[in-house]
Amino acid sequence: MSRQRRRDTAPEVALRRELHRRGLRFFVDRAPLPGLRRRADLVFPRRHLAVYVDGCFWHRCPVHATDPKNNSEWWAAKLAGNVARDRDTDARLTAAGWTVVRIWEHEDPLTAADRVQNALTPPS
Repeated sequence: MSRQRRRDTAPEVALRRELHRRGLRFFVDRAPLPGLRRRADLVFPRRHLAVYVDGCFWHRCPVHATDPKNNSEWWAAKLAGNVARDRDTDARLTAAGWTVVRIWEHEDPLTAADRVQNALTPPS
């Protein structure tokens, strides 16, 4: 697991490129809240928006999740813990007034960028 990239994955870079092409600027791999030891992939601090690009395996994508056969009990607990931590992070950020956008790694970067841009646009 130590060899798994924590940042700069291909889906994350594709999303960053598209957002940058659209003129949006953001911080990369940053904790949205002081003291929160969970880092968002993209942070728009002035707009209180945190974006996470979640891997299908590690975060249990409803479409692509797989269950490892070897050491299955350990993996089930590990992956369930990841999902629980994601929900806890979402709840903490929402309680602090942040908007959270979660994007799956298999999503099209253009569609994902649209979702981020829509979250940045204030309601009229």
